[in-house]
Amino acid sequence: MADEVVMENDPSSIAAEKKTVELKNKLQRLVKAIVDEEEVEDKEGNDTDKVEDKALRVLNSLKDLKLKNYSYDDSLAVPEVFKCPITRELMGDPVVLATGLTYDRPFIERWFCEGHITCPQTQQVLSHTGLTPNYLVRKLIYQWCIERGIEPPKVCQDNDVIVLRGDDKPDIKSLLEKLSMLEYDQNETAKEIRSLSRKSPFTREFFGKSTEAITKLLGPLTPGEADRNPDLQENIIETLLNVSIVDQNKKLVGENTLAITLLVESMQCGTIRTKGNAAAAFSTLADHDSNKIIIGNSGAIKPLINLLEEEDQCVVKDAACALFNICTCHEIKQKAIKEGAVPVLVKRIQEDVMVEPLFSILALLSAHQLAVDEMNKVNVMPLLLSIIRQNTCEKTKENSISIIQILLNNDRRKMRAINVEEANHGTITKLSQTGTSRARRKAAGILERLKKGAFITHTA
Repeated sequence: MADEVVMENDPSSIAAEKKTVELKNKLQRLVKAIVDEEEVEDKEGNDTDKVEDKALRVLNSLKDLKLKNYSYDDSLAVPEVFKCPITRELMGDPVVLATGLTYDRPFIERWFCEGHITCPQTQQVLSHTGLTPNYLVRKLIYQWCIERGIEPPKVCQDNDVIVLRGDDKPDIKSLLEKLSMLEYDQNETAKEIRSLSRKSPFTREFFGKSTEAITKLLGPLTPGEADRNPDLQENIIETLLNVSIVDQNKKLVGENTLAITLLVESMQCGTIRTKGNAAAAFSTLADHDSNKIIIGNSGAIKPLINLLEEEDQCVVKDAACALFNICTCHEIKQKAIKEGAVPVLVKRIQEDVMVEPLFSILALLSAHQLAVDEMNKVNVMPLLLSIIRQNTCEKTKENSISIIQILLNNDRRKMRAINVEEANHGTITKLSQTGTSRARRKAAGILERLKKGAFITHTA
């Protein structure tokens, strides 16, 4: 058998074989004794239970020995990097998603056709749904199979995955016309358009080729009362999100004043799903640099900050991603700080909510003096030190020590808190030894300053 390995010249294997023969001979003798004593029992009434017990023990020993003697060949265990994260099986056609993660093509395509526009592992809303063949992983899988005498997996097609093309393309144009006619059920029409925008790449691309498509989609929603029909609003905003993940549509949607206005309003008034989809739409639209300024000046910052305080973790994550993407523009950082981002971020981090993404925003804002002033107001230093001491995410620790360094540059008196932390826990010293290269470098710099401060105090 391929999965059973017996080393012919292995001393342990020889000893095990010898032991097996001994047990088999002993078992044969006991079985014979049982049969013989059963005949004697009939004549003399002797008890043979002890002989049977011995036979059972020998049989169990024989089974245990066999299990130990045969071991699974670890060389046949499929490496994790070769497995599809969805099926946990060896990939036949590995492809790379927008997030950089690799999946088996038929199964990730099925994921998309089920209406998902997120990465299955990270749940991050995708900037696009394009799939890039991972030729390196495919080659490595092929070599791995050949070396082990295994037939390489074939590139299979999932017959349940429907790709709309040619004559099968939905008539999205007629559906948009229908959406504007009051005699039809707008909810049902909007729901159908939303479904197509999730499943059909053609539908998403259509919006980028038609100058009127987005305006017609948004027509049923009136600014100022977009949530008058919550179901209609939810369907239209989700469609707008689906349309926005296509690269060539980002600029078009971002420059549509009505679209931006309704997205901002939908983060404030609507179902929790509508709010999350509106935030996710801003997140993907901000991938286009020119949209950052548009979104930042649209009034979206404050609603995004408010969404950070929602209970729904997915909504918080969508809002955090949008806020981070927008605030990479220096001009928008100041707006976010003035709108109260820092106290909300600190509060939510203290509540242990989405610590990693929220800390990334805090670190991004900390480069601005206004953010430093806000952090001093809420006395953020104890939180930063506890994050380094207790958090397991190396990137978060790196962000924390970076903020500490900025705070120390702004106010040297805060070195006292570092001194106390070092005396009690040795937190900065540990980070200087175990953190990321950037974290170690910053921690070492702070320790050097701490030593110089101690020397000056001593000599004084």
